[in-house]
Amino acid sequence: MEHVLWIGGPPRAGKSTVAAGLARRHGLRLYRADAMTWVHLDRAIAAGVPAAIEWEAMTPSERWERSTPEQMLERSFLAERGQMVIEDLAALPTDPLVVAEGVALPPSAVRSGLAPRDVALWMVPTADFQDRRLEETEANPARRRLARLLREVIGRQAAECGAPTLVIDGTRGPDATLALLEERFAGALGRGPRAETTGARAALAREVNLATVDQGRGYWARPWADGDPEAAHSTFWCECGGWDCTSELRRSIAEAAAGPLLAPGHRDPGGRT
Repeated sequence: MEHVLWIGGPPRAGKSTVAAGLARRHGLRLYRADAMTWVHLDRAIAAGVPAAIEWEAMTPSERWERSTPEQMLERSFLAERGQMVIEDLAALPTDPLVVAEGVALPPSAVRSGLAPRDVALWMVPTADFQDRRLEETEANPARRRLARLLREVIGRQAAECGAPTLVIDGTRGPDATLALLEERFAGALGRGPRAETTGARAALAREVNLATVDQGRGYWARPWADGDPEAAHSTFWCECGGWDCTSELRRSIAEAAAGPLLAPGHRDPGGRT
C-alpha cells in the first residue's frame, strides 16, 4: 500500500484539516474513515459483530448518557473497523495517491508493514490541547470523555506498534503542520501519481462530496434517527478543480447530491458556473 499516505490519531488532533490540505494542494484522493462510519456499522452488523449489534440497538440516551467511556469504546468495534479501513484502501485505485485519515486507521498497519513508515504519521494531541479543542467544538460531555479515552488508547497503540507520531500541542498552526507533513511525505509526493488535470481534480472533489452525502444519509437511515436527510446541511468542497481552490460551501444533502457544487464565480471543467 505504498500509494497510501496514512494520517491516524484520536479526535481533535487536526487530522482532517491537514489531510484535506494535502489532497487539494497535490491532487490526491482523500479517504476519510469517519465518512465510512455507517457503511462500516452495517458491514459489522451483517458479520455478526456483537458490539456493533448492541450499539445499533441502543437509543442515543442509552449510548451516550448511561454508558461509561470504556463501554462506549468497546461498542465502537475499533479493531474491526481498522480491518475494514484496510479493505477499503486496498479496493481503491492506485492512481492518484490516496491520503487516508481518521481515528479508525490502525497503527498495527505500520507494524505489519502495510503502512511503510515514510508514508505514515499518527497525530497525537496533548491532553491540554485536545481538551481545549473539545471545549470549542464538542457540546456532548460523553463524546468528550470518549475522545479523551481514545487519545490514551490510540497513543498507546501507536507507541506499541512503532508508528511514527507527531505530538500536537498547539504551538504549530495548521499551515505549519501541513508543511511538516509535506516534508515527511516528500518522496511519495514526488513519485506520484497525482491528478494533473482540472477535470481529474474536480472528479476527486466530487468523490469527497458524495462521500459526505452518503455519510449524512447513512446517519439519518438509522432506526433511532429522526429527521429529513435531504434537508440537513454540511460542509462541501468547491468542485471547480482549480489548483489553488480551497473554497468550501454549506449546502444541503439534496443540493450536494445533485451537484456540481461551485463557489461564486468558479467554473467546473464543463464550463458551468
